[in-house]
Amino acid sequence: MLNEQTMVQKDIPVQGEIPVQEETLTQVGVSTPILDASKWNKQDTVWMLGLFGTAIGAGVLFLPINAGIGGILPLILITLFAFPVTFYAHRALARMVMASSSPDKGIIGAVEEFWGPVAARLFNIVYFISIYTILLLYSVAITNTTDSLLTHQMGIEGIHRGIITIAVILGLLAIVRMGQDIIVRIMSYLVYPFIATLLLIGIYLIPQWNTAILSFEPAGGNMGMLMTLWMTFPVLVFSFNHSPIISTFVMKERHEYGDDQVDKKTRDIQRYAVLLMFVVVMFFVYSCVFSLSPADLQSAKDQNISILSYLANHFDTPFIAWFAPIIAFVAITKSFLGHYVGAYEGLRDIIIDLGKVNKKSFNEKTIDRIILLFMMITCSLIAYLNPSILGIIETLSGPAVAFILLLMPMVAVRKVEKMKKYQSVSNYFVIIVGLITVAAMFYGLMN
Repeated sequence: MLNEQTMVQKDIPVQGEIPVQEETLTQVGVSTPILDASKWNKQDTVWMLGLFGTAIGAGVLFLPINAGIGGILPLILITLFAFPVTFYAHRALARMVMASSSPDKGIIGAVEEFWGPVAARLFNIVYFISIYTILLLYSVAITNTTDSLLTHQMGIEGIHRGIITIAVILGLLAIVRMGQDIIVRIMSYLVYPFIATLLLIGIYLIPQWNTAILSFEPAGGNMGMLMTLWMTFPVLVFSFNHSPIISTFVMKERHEYGDDQVDKKTRDIQRYAVLLMFVVVMFFVYSCVFSLSPADLQSAKDQNISILSYLANHFDTPFIAWFAPIIAFVAITKSFLGHYVGAYEGLRDIIIDLGKVNKKSFNEKTIDRIILLFMMITCSLIAYLNPSILGIIETLSGPAVAFILLLMPMVAVRKVEKMKKYQSVSNYFVIIVGLITVAAMFYGLMN
């Protein structure tokens, strides 16, 4: 079964990756609060930045494409939805952990306590799928970024996609085999420089702003615009998601502030963290969208590359041409490594759990080799086939994250006695957005 340490320490990155120290996992349980929740302290700032850093990752590089491709109205609506959806959904997830009688077991313990072991196993599977599909889309993204960098910036053409795919995936898996400590260290070094780079590029693009998006009329009129908006919700949820760190965050704050103060303190930290990520991400999105046109964004989607790779090829300036694709490569590499660790541990725990159910035991080395071979083959195959990255987010990754983040906590609020005190009007808002996002999966699969 996917344990709490796996969910938090090993697959933190459902967007960016902030390593959580081991001591966080051992300092659990309810104790007399040692800090005053009414005062803001240094540790609160650290957690605010931790939540922020967890959310901001390579997924942000694809949000401008979907957000701006349908014109100005979908972009405005996404802007209005981004903060409340992110804040209320993650608040509900945090409260779900707080409501558990075994806080040290985090969200897994809460699911098992509220709905039983079968539900916990199903949750593990859905959680693995959400991470694994993200790993696959990053396999495609890193291959396309490398191909674009070789072709447009280095002038090297004619290399077969299969060769690029194998070289890139094997290179990443070689880093993975160096050990989890090295991966976590690499990710921690890259998080904040990446965030600073987003701001720098956003500022750099300001002189390129134009009004093309203001006069754009999407194909299909209002219906076409609504469909574009609908398919943007999975990307929005995906880009702002920082659910994997929530369990450890709540456990740590519960230890520091006690039962009576933990709800207020986590609310304050989450509010400022979401506000910070909202400002940074939406500034980057607006700067990218206004420096291009909806036709350019459609071209980026058709080419199946990140917004940074497209900017590098679009603007004839040395700074953007070289800096943007390198940053995209580093960011996607960072996210791939983090998600590989999470997917590996999730699949490993599922295999072991299945073995227990069938009264079979598996050798650790055998499991390791099977998973490595499985990841190598599937990641390479998907990267070579080059399916739509945004299509994967819209139909698989985004809806899976929405189920865990938006719908599951709302079911708990309505059905679990301990959670009923958190019922409010905002619950309906989160449920509606969650259903819209999950429904996008069925629409995408049918089309």
